[in-house]
Order: sequence, then structure tokens, then C-alpha cells
Amino acid sequence: MFSHDRVKAIQKQLADAHVDGWLVYDFQKRNELAWDFLELPQQKHLTRRLFYWIPQQGTPTKLVHQIESGALDHLPGDKKIYLSWESLEEALKILLKNSKRVAMEYSPRCAVPYISRVDGGTIDLVRSCGVEVVSSSPFLQLYTSVLSQAQVESLIEAGRFVERTVEGAWQLIAQSIQKGPTITDFEVVQWMDREFANAGFETENTLPHCAINADSADPHYVPSKENAKKICPGDFILIDLWCKKKHAFSVYADITRVGVASAAPTPKQQKIFDIVRKAQRRATEFIQERFANKETVKGFEVDQVCRKIIENAGYGEFFTHRTGHNITTELHGPGTHLDSLETYDDRPILAGTCFSCEPGIYLPGEFGVRLEYDIYISPQGEVQIVGGEQNTLRLV
Repeated sequence: MFSHDRVKAIQKQLADAHVDGWLVYDFQKRNELAWDFLELPQQKHLTRRLFYWIPQQGTPTKLVHQIESGALDHLPGDKKIYLSWESLEEALKILLKNSKRVAMEYSPRCAVPYISRVDGGTIDLVRSCGVEVVSSSPFLQLYTSVLSQAQVESLIEAGRFVERTVEGAWQLIAQSIQKGPTITDFEVVQWMDREFANAGFETENTLPHCAINADSADPHYVPSKENAKKICPGDFILIDLWCKKKHAFSVYADITRVGVASAAPTPKQQKIFDIVRKAQRRATEFIQERFANKETVKGFEVDQVCRKIIENAGYGEFFTHRTGHNITTELHGPGTHLDSLETYDDRPILAGTCFSCEPGIYLPGEFGVRLEYDIYISPQGEVQIVGGEQNTLRLV
């Protein structure tokens, strides 16, 4: 529950960051981070602009429209009601008149798009009050990405389930090759999806992935009924699957495995696998070392350490995505990502958060190797791998 103690904790973080206050804003649920932070029910229907101002010192203020004057009544603080756009702008000027630096869900130059949720026009409006707008990212993920004990348990359960499911998929493929009838990549996807549903799990937006041969060199290849391909002896196979329990506040597990429908991989397949596994292991060790020494570790640093292994092996141009993404109740959460490529994520990795670690090498026209598991950092800084590790190419 959003309490006075929580406000006090936030105010200390504002003071440490030398920020005069945090202006949390939303319009029609466009800032979902604000909804999570403000503990607004997902089914609540709000159509007017709202603001929640937490000053570094003093009492918070709820600025709400007259039609929805009770929208933030569950939060501590005073309430100010506006009706016209003129009265809204005047109220903001009064609210911010003694401030110089104000935090919002904003990322300079959109460096981290996942937290850049306030539109440019609203940023202009706030700046017109004579303040500098800075990012709320240094403290935001404490309230949007740190998992509760119940969420950690749901994560572990999902991790064990995806491990069992991918093993079942390998067995299904092996049986089809050995005894027939020949199965397609799309049929493997459908089978995994049924396994999810039967066990009370769900995916996000799309079905899990199964890609063979050159299709596995496309990191986001999705088979369909129309483009389904038969899995035959000698094929290289990549399986990517993710799911969470079908209940409120459950957390995703997300893994990727690779194998060959053969008695042994080709030398090149083995070589690429070994490089990717080395990169994944080194990224994990780097995180472990930093937390063991009670040192800060930032998302971009992990990506650079991982990427260097692949670059030094001569395959840097074929590692075409970040090393990992934050995971919460959303598959791609708002916390720190392991990224210095797509974005420059200089946020620290926090204890109590979860993220994927998934380096890959994708060789167009040939095959692609991605190895993925999830990492959870306990409140004590212990690094826990979720979803299991793949140390050798799976032989089907």
C-alpha cells in the first residue's frame, strides 16, 4: 500500500539525487509506469490528465480534474482540483514555483525508451514553469521492477516449467524424426502453446518460436501455418519460449535452446555454440563478481563484457541485439536492460530484479545460435540462474 513511509523513502531518494521533486503524470494510461507506481487498478477508467507531486520535503499534492476528483484519493497528500486547461497550467506553476529540478518518466534523447513515457508537449509545459526536467529512472525501478517474494516464487515455477516444456519439445521432434510422421516447426510451436494452456500458464502477444536452419538466423522468426517447414534429419533447430502463471502479479520466465537433428553437430555449429556459451558465462560471472564485491554494475557494462567475447572471436557484426532485457509481469519490463547497443542503459542492476541473459550469433543463410536463461538477483545480492543452463548442443 502507498503509505506515508513510502513517501518518506522516496523523498530521501530525491534528496540523494539532488532532485527537488517527482512529478508523476498520466493521461489515459499512456504512462503505464505511473499506473504501477501509483497503484491504480488496471480496470480503472480515467480520461483526464492527472499529476502526483512528491516534493523533496513536505506533503505530496494530487492534481486532478473535477470530473475525476477522486482518482488519487488512495494516495497520501493534499488535493488540488482543476477544470479548464488554464487552471491546470496555473496550478502546475504554483506547484513547481520553488523547484529547479523535477523528475518525470523521461529519458534524455530517449536513451532508454522503456522509461520515456511522458509526451514531449507535457515536458514543454512543465519546463515552461521554469524547471529543468530530469529522468526519474534512478529511483523509478525500485517501485516498478523489484519483485516480491510471491513474484519470485512465480518466476521460479515458470522457469522450471519452461525447462520441462522445451525438453518435451525435443522429445517430440526426436520421435517424429525416428518414427514419423514428420513434424513442422509450426506444429512444435502449437504443441508448446497447448502445454502452457493446459498447465495454467500464458504467453505475451505471440506464440513461442521454433526456427530451423537459416530461419534461426532471424532472431524474431515466427513460423506460421502458411510458412510451416518440416523438421528433417540434419536440421539445426532453435526454440525460444516464455510464459508466466495465469494469476495477478506473476512473472515471466524466458529461455532459448538450440540443437541439431543429427548424431553430432558440424564443426562450425559447435564453434559458434562455444563462443556464445562463453559470452553468456562471462556476462554472468561479471555480474556475480560485482555483487560479491558490493560494487555497482550497470546494464551497459554487462553488455560490453559479453559483446567483447563475441567481437574478439570475429563475430561482432553478427550479434545484432542487446545481451538481455528486464523481466517483470511484462516480458520486457521497465528495469535495467543489459544493453550498450540498441540503447545505452547506464542504470544499475538492482537487487530483487530479474533479467534475461541471451547473447547470440546469427549467420545469414546458415543458422543462428542464441542461448538464453534468466538471472534473478536476491535481496542479499546472490545471483541465481532461472530456466537452467545449456552447456552442449542438444542432439535430437
